Amino acid sequence: MIDENLKLVVYDFETTGRNSNWDQIIQVGAVLVNLSFQEIDKIELRCSLKPGLVPEPGALLVNNSSTEMLKNSNLTHYYLIDKVIKKLQEWSPAIFIGYNSINFDEEFLRKTLFKSLYNPYFTQLNGNKRADILGMVRSACLYFPEALNYSTNSKGNPVLKLDEIAPMNEINHIAHDALGDVIATKEIGKILCKNANEIWLSGLKNASKSEVNKTIKNELLFCYNDYFYGKPKPFLLTHVCDHPVYQWPQCFDLINDPKIYLNMSKNELSREISKSPKIIRSIKNNKNPIIMNYKNYSKFDNYNDINEGIYIERATQIQNNEEFKSLLSTILKEEHEFKSDFESQEEIQAEESLYRGGFFSNSDKQIMEKFHKAEWDERLSICDSFNDERLFYFGMRLIYEEHPSTLPKDIYKKIHNSIANQILSMNNEKWNTIPKACKESDDLKAKYENENNVEKLNQLKDFDKLISDIENQFL
Repeated sequence: MIDENLKLVVYDFETTGRNSNWDQIIQVGAVLVNLSFQEIDKIELRCSLKPGLVPEPGALLVNNSSTEMLKNSNLTHYYLIDKVIKKLQEWSPAIFIGYNSINFDEEFLRKTLFKSLYNPYFTQLNGNKRADILGMVRSACLYFPEALNYSTNSKGNPVLKLDEIAPMNEINHIAHDALGDVIATKEIGKILCKNANEIWLSGLKNASKSEVNKTIKNELLFCYNDYFYGKPKPFLLTHVCDHPVYQWPQCFDLINDPKIYLNMSKNELSREISKSPKIIRSIKNNKNPIIMNYKNYSKFDNYNDINEGIYIERATQIQNNEEFKSLLSTILKEEHEFKSDFESQEEIQAEESLYRGGFFSNSDKQIMEKFHKAEWDERLSICDSFNDERLFYFGMRLIYEEHPSTLPKDIYKKIHNSIANQILSMNNEKWNTIPKACKESDDLKAKYENENNVEKLNQLKDFDKLISDIENQFL
């Protein structure tokens, strides 16, 4: 059952690019609603560009961010995040939901909170959960194809981008504007709730890892769908074991006869699970998977020619074979250890280290809180107390961006020179550089000159001036 008092935070970000490690949020839109989609509160904010950050011109053209907006906003990036996190805390606990939010907006939120000295896992703590309407829309295409109107591409696959599916469903949509995307996402949610309620309820129910695990392990067999090459694909599965490292449920595809695999040796089974199509499906329980009643298998051509009783028998065979479960777990563990031995030893930057640098200690969490409460001239000494070097580095960067006059000259110069080396680099770096931005701008100008698009050309002219100003600050 879904709690009637549940609240949803529908949110969206506009950013300077697509790289959550290096780009920044420049616009936030969020609406707090109840399960009837009645608006309770909302927030819409825009901020200026962080010092030394080089935006992608294509991204700014898409979200219509002028150079004036980026230079003259009354909010800096730090204070935008400060306002956002306070509002989200006020709205919590809730389900945080968007359109492709788990793979995009959530990653930006996590990395931004991380670099701003806040807990990056906020949307999964203290009763908060997260869901994604895009995943629900993809599932609806399979289970309830009449629930939404959508076009198809040349390959016959559904076109599910928000700016295309919204007008197909008579939703007025200001595309690539944070609040405009939020309103369109909310309206898509309304349609799903009405026309594909089983999908909608599954999405809300499975908005946390613990609920996903419970759903999968309490059902002998169930339907699940993944997304490959622009097309949703269904599976009828039964749980075997959890991945020994990632803790993702590992599930057997019941289109296969388990008798073939149950008595295999470790080497034989290892070879079989590496083949395609996969007999074992890994479900990312932290990505809001849609889990459906197994009887839906009859809707799918590749499954409905086998009797229901055979599927139940196959699932029962898997569940009753503890040796098979244990053997699969052992194989997965050894495969992970083998791959780990050969992982790239490339040095990663602090900005890239959220998932590879471990969790913060309790003492560092307390220092993070103290940092935000202090005056800027007190924060330098507070940063010295961090045990995690990444937090010290992020603290120094925040002071540099917000109140550089409080930094000792040698620290200021070190940070300034580091940024200069990054953004002026002629190499193909992971972050955006001034040479890369200039090339992208030139390529776009050639395109829009051919199209005689004066508006875009004027925007790019302003962008070039912005890039020149950034360059002059760090030469």
